[in-house]
Amino acid sequence: MGKIIAIANQKGGVGKTTTSVNLAASLGVLEKKVLLIDADPQANATSGLGLDVDSIELGTYQLLEHTKTAEETIIKTSSPNVDLIPAHIDLVAIEIELVDKDDREYMMKKAIRHLKDKYDYILIDCAPSLGLLTLNALTAADSVMIPIQCEYFALEGLGKLLNTIKSVQKIHNPDLDIEGMVLTMYDSRLRLSNQVVEEVKKHFSEMVFDTIIQRNVRLSEAPSYGESIIKYDASSKGAANYLNLANEVVVKNKETV
Repeated sequence: MGKIIAIANQKGGVGKTTTSVNLAASLGVLEKKVLLIDADPQANATSGLGLDVDSIELGTYQLLEHTKTAEETIIKTSSPNVDLIPAHIDLVAIEIELVDKDDREYMMKKAIRHLKDKYDYILIDCAPSLGLLTLNALTAADSVMIPIQCEYFALEGLGKLLNTIKSVQKIHNPDLDIEGMVLTMYDSRLRLSNQVVEEVKKHFSEMVFDTIIQRNVRLSEAPSYGESIIKYDASSKGAANYLNLANEVVVKNKETV
């Protein structure tokens, strides 16, 4: 039985998509069968895995509308063991279209729950908001991973996200767990980066992954080539960081199974 992990933070630019794409690729390298669901209208996870977003005809939009089955929206990627349900800009309209529907928060859960038998991990790359798309992801997920940028405003909005998670636990998904917090964009030369790491670890201790994702030029370049860091430069620091994170996720879930 697989595990569904939503990767969420309503703050933009914290490394959600970078983490989604590269964690998926790293888990694939570790011979885990992975499905990545792009639930962000910007569709950066889709383009980051080398797909032309403009040519996407079936994806998360149809999945949430229940006009197509999950199987009809899944695309194989060039990353080993990684499949994708892509996104397109039309996903912007989904929140308006679902607003009048019964069980609107459960559309993703109903569409993908049977896939847990086919994949070891299902990762959902969430939009930078706490709207209906993210709510659907949190309702469908077993756990949520929270990327936190090692910057001054890192903790701003984190309380709001944690309150949203509590609210989802209370109303929609009592089994939702916090997979952990991932510190991203770390620069060891900056005192500020080190202060953020200390602050997050002080407040959230065991909820924080040991692996810290460091600032890395190759990591920034990879999406423009439509490749994960594993494919773009497997010897880079960024690839090592994400492989370590994938190992942590696998070890943690062996313990909790």
